[in-house]
Amino acid sequence: MSIALWVVQGLLAWLAVAGGYFQLFKINDLKTTVVAMQHLPQGLWAVLGVVGIVAGIGLVVPAVFKDLPMVALICAAVMLVHSLLIAGFYLYFGDKAPLPYVLFMALLAAVILFGRLKLAA
Repeated sequence: MSIALWVVQGLLAWLAVAGGYFQLFKINDLKTTVVAMQHLPQGLWAVLGVVGIVAGIGLVVPAVFKDLPMVALICAAVMLVHSLLIAGFYLYFGDKAPLPYVLFMALLAAVILFGRLKLAA
């Protein structure tokens, strides 16, 4: 189970960093198709992008530094809230195309939280 969780953490980390990168550096490209990004301040998307990148990196930090197992739990919780918040924005503004992406990220974060807490018990 631990190997499967590391695979899920790696996948979520990659999605989080990639999504954060786009929120930071490709916002103008995203604004052409995502209504929420047109209506909400660019600074909000920048903050969400930074949070995604930092949490994504934090998901893989315990693989390198074995004495920081709680970092993955905290980052998974942050990614769950982060993804659900963005999903709420997309739902509010009627953006259907990016919704599966963030809901998949929320699902991965929930699996990581459940799995890591179950392994810790």
